[in-house]
Amino acid sequence: MKIIVMGTGPFAVPTFKWLLESEHEIPMLVTRPIEEPGKRRKSQANPMLEFAEQAGGMEIFDPANVNDSNSLQVIQNVKADLLMVCDYGQILSHAALGTTRLGGINLHGSLLPRYRGAAPINWAVYNGEKETGVTVIHMTPRLDGGPMLVQRRITIGDDETAEQLEPRMSALGVSAVAEAITILESWNGIDEIGRMQNQSLATRAPRLNKQQGNLDWSRSARELFNQIRAFQPWPGSFTHWVPAGSDTSTNPPLRLIVQRAKVVNELATVPPGTVQAITDSSIHIATGSGLLGLLDVQPAGKRTMTVTEFLRGRPVNAGDTFESR
Repeated sequence: MKIIVMGTGPFAVPTFKWLLESEHEIPMLVTRPIEEPGKRRKSQANPMLEFAEQAGGMEIFDPANVNDSNSLQVIQNVKADLLMVCDYGQILSHAALGTTRLGGINLHGSLLPRYRGAAPINWAVYNGEKETGVTVIHMTPRLDGGPMLVQRRITIGDDETAEQLEPRMSALGVSAVAEAITILESWNGIDEIGRMQNQSLATRAPRLNKQQGNLDWSRSARELFNQIRAFQPWPGSFTHWVPAGSDTSTNPPLRLIVQRAKVVNELATVPPGTVQAITDSSIHIATGSGLLGLLDVQPAGKRTMTVTEFLRGRPVNAGDTFESR
């Protein structure tokens, strides 16, 4: 089968690698442009482009708008059988899906219809899910809304971060895509295919932004623990340390990115955001329900360090506060 791959981010790389080593013909990679129109600096890293350049032997096409008429003509001229889309970054129009004989499939990082959108892995961890997975859909112009061809499930570790979970899930996607392609190879192009999504079960996984990393200490210790796991490596989860009695006009609060924490199985006896206790390796902070123990932090402009290291130069005391700002 002749397959055009459309992808930008790291989630698509293992499947791309498998396709290049398979019996299928991969004549083109369609990816996001390195230089975004109207921007002075380069866009974020493009692992798919880097992998394609190393592999060689294919055309690389990076249109600013994949749905304009010129872009569609370039893709249609390849005369491919199928689009394989994963972590691409643009929504394909009906016309774009019509440029190949079998349309397109999309590898998505959730058990659809849950967590439709740009950040499904992060939001699954944020919400404390114990299980997630990948879904391959036969694409329609509606975002993540096509019939499901294949699903694979995976357990989320109790302490696992989104950054640790993503490569496990992307590897899981390889066999799911392989099975979906096999299904389409024997499809007559007319009969209904796959399993329709239950729209009433759909949930959203919107793109992340920096402010979502702000730790709100009125939330529970478990919720904050999940947030810290979910928002690694970006946007990170941050707070501001305010020593008790300090004059913030002359001694500004210190911004800390919390890299690692734990739920402490004790009740909070002070207001949320207040330091209740300090151990050699942890700062116990009251939340809306329970205590959260900080383990690894990164002060503004500094490297990540253990709380043990942090406390050597900064006398955090019970009664100090950590605030959202």
